[in-house]
Amino acid sequence: MKDVAKQRTIALIAHNGAGKTSLAEAFLFYSKVTSRLGSVMEGTSILDAEPEEIKRKSSINAAFHSLPWKKHQITFVDTAGDENFLNDTKTVLNGVDAAVMVVDAVDGVKVSTEKTWDFASIYKLPRMIVINKMDRERADFFATLADINESLGAPRAVPAFLPIGAEAKFKGVVSLLTGKAFLYGEGGQATEAEAPAEMADLIAEWREKLVEAVAEADDALVEKYLEGQEISPEEIAEAYKKEILAVKIAPVAPASALKLIGLQNILDMILGLPSPLDRGSRPGKKPGSDQAESRPPAPAAPFSGLVLKTVADSLGQLTIIRVVSGTLAPDSGFYNPKREQKERFGQLLSLEGKAQKAIEEAGPGDIVAVAKLKGTLTGDTVCDEAAPILYPAPKSLEPVVSFAVEAKSKGDEEKVFAAINKMLVEDVTLRLSRNDQTREMILSGMGQVHIDTALEKLKRKYGVEMILKAPKVAYKETIKGKTRVQGKYKKQTGGKGQYGDAVIDLEPLPRGEGFIFEDRIVGGVIPRQFIPAVEKGIVEAMGNGIISGNPVVDLKVGLVFGSYHDVDSSEMSFKIAGSMAFKKAFMECKPTILEPVMLLTVTVPDEFMGDVMGDISSRRGKLLGTEARGKKQVIKAHVPQVEILSYAPTLTSMTGGRGSFSIEFARYDEAPPQIKDKVVAEYRPREEEA
Repeated sequence: MKDVAKQRTIALIAHNGAGKTSLAEAFLFYSKVTSRLGSVMEGTSILDAEPEEIKRKSSINAAFHSLPWKKHQITFVDTAGDENFLNDTKTVLNGVDAAVMVVDAVDGVKVSTEKTWDFASIYKLPRMIVINKMDRERADFFATLADINESLGAPRAVPAFLPIGAEAKFKGVVSLLTGKAFLYGEGGQATEAEAPAEMADLIAEWREKLVEAVAEADDALVEKYLEGQEISPEEIAEAYKKEILAVKIAPVAPASALKLIGLQNILDMILGLPSPLDRGSRPGKKPGSDQAESRPPAPAAPFSGLVLKTVADSLGQLTIIRVVSGTLAPDSGFYNPKREQKERFGQLLSLEGKAQKAIEEAGPGDIVAVAKLKGTLTGDTVCDEAAPILYPAPKSLEPVVSFAVEAKSKGDEEKVFAAINKMLVEDVTLRLSRNDQTREMILSGMGQVHIDTALEKLKRKYGVEMILKAPKVAYKETIKGKTRVQGKYKKQTGGKGQYGDAVIDLEPLPRGEGFIFEDRIVGGVIPRQFIPAVEKGIVEAMGNGIISGNPVVDLKVGLVFGSYHDVDSSEMSFKIAGSMAFKKAFMECKPTILEPVMLLTVTVPDEFMGDVMGDISSRRGKLLGTEARGKKQVIKAHVPQVEILSYAPTLTSMTGGRGSFSIEFARYDEAPPQIKDKVVAEYRPREEEA
């Protein structure tokens, strides 16, 4: 069995463009897993291998790989940093033991830096930080470090290494623990040397800060520090690791992934991050109950695992699993307690970017893949049926943009939507729904780029194309007055005629009450068998709308009087009479349009609060209140749907991408005259054409 203490399972997280994938490629090359240094910009990366990633020169999907380092195994996930694909990042972070945050030494902290850092905090992951691109013009290690500590929450960023030089003169690092320098030559080979004399004061200053930060982990060290006693490098290193595991400190190192500077030191630092043993037993519960249950990261324990990702294509489905406990072997199976389903599989696969390699065993900390499972999906737990456990599934981010979609080619509808449903298995933030009122299929996602990428994949993987359109707003009609009218249908054609006569009262109901039909007929003026036909005629007229083609809601109809003919009356004649009466009454009752109003929840940094609230008010929004969450404000408001169909790009522009929002339906309200007039005017040409 494998030595779990020598396993490291980490995620590389960053904002888009920070060089995270380049660092991962450098790890593989430096550890001799690959014979060439893959390049994202040149399209030769083995991690960003999907055509959509090569086209955008950016990670879209989480990629998995492993490498050996000093008798340890490092399994890593290269995650997406683009705002449109962060849900994938959030999901896979649930399956690692630590995170390596990569920050651009020129650009500093960006929006997705903050978001991915917050995701890591949700899972209480220990972290380290790599300040990358130190070889670039305007690279500034200390300014970036200050930006990190000012912008991000705990753990506090504390340097373990300082850079030797910057920009074109960046050539190595100095360890604050040992005072030794590491100079990097061609091919990233590191040579240990004495620290530059001109850096002596800087090293002393930052070593003092390091000692001060880590001394808090141990009362004896605090005492030593306060008494001015010398603290040995070994004591500092031990305290440093305690604070890292306690998620109080994140060690920081400078690097240049493209020039392979700092790689050796960073890989050594990763070995200081927790193993599965350091993280301890993972909590869960017994399936079907709230009884707590947990599993230790031991190869001999009952098997359990987390499904981190599902990859679907025209050939089948690949399920990626983090082994939490126990041992998994090929040609075996497991139990899915959420679906109450047994699963069987053949090969057990190790992931090497887009490629896979068959392996004979996987244990705690390993991330592996199996093919062609029947019903297991992202976020599910898999386990030994004899010792079931259910782990909490990560909560998905909510989509923020929606489009009406239809097949580009007539007759391809079934093929198109079958392909989309396969993609929904792979990408849980893509949502497909049908608006029954507008009869549109609605595709929702995390942004325009997310939707565009999904359509590109549809064409590439399944050979189908779709057209995007702005979704229609589902307006409704109602009334504000009341009246009594007669609807009489009389037709004589030479043979048996048609006769139906219905008198109705029409009045409004409170918002949201729907429709009430009351039978108030007395004395048999309309035979009982014809009364349901009157109601049916009214309901059908309501469904088609009167002034705008939208459904009618929130009114009460009372059938109060009428007459019939012994020979000519029928269900059809009374259905038509009911429809005629309703349409006439509706037009006499001050008809109006109702518009859907959404609950908009916006989360923004404090400095943007005023601008966002002003923008909401300009969209006819009604502010409900605000709530402080750390350095951010959560603003809630009711806003008409038509005013926020394209809110995502507006909020991004207004907040520099640092705002986020969610929308859910709240209620229907009466639309103002200008909206009513527009909706009615748009309907008239269609009605005349029909």
